[in-house]
Amino acid sequence: MILEVAILNIKVGLSADFEKAFNEAQEIISSMKGYVSHQLKKCLEEEDKYILLVNWETLEDHTIGFRGSDAYQDWKKLLHHFYEPFPVVEHYVNIDWK
Repeated sequence: MILEVAILNIKVGLSADFEKAFNEAQEIISSMKGYVSHQLKKCLEEEDKYILLVNWETLEDHTIGFRGSDAYQDWKKLLHHFYEPFPVVEHYVNIDWK
């Protein structure tokens, strides 16, 4: 399993609008092949800051399947105009402890 991590800095004063749009957008991502689960968390220390955590079965399910889909265009229309700056998205895997 792959964990996608994105820190989302939202333009000042638009957090409520972002949360409404994300509520709609989460239906898009959760319908994608390889999607496992997600969490959106709001920062306590910084207003207008969130972290998005998405579990995918494979890296390609996110980078090729989701980002290459028509549904991703709808995701972008709903959410991308809220970000400042645009988020860096990173992917993580579990450590296999011996």
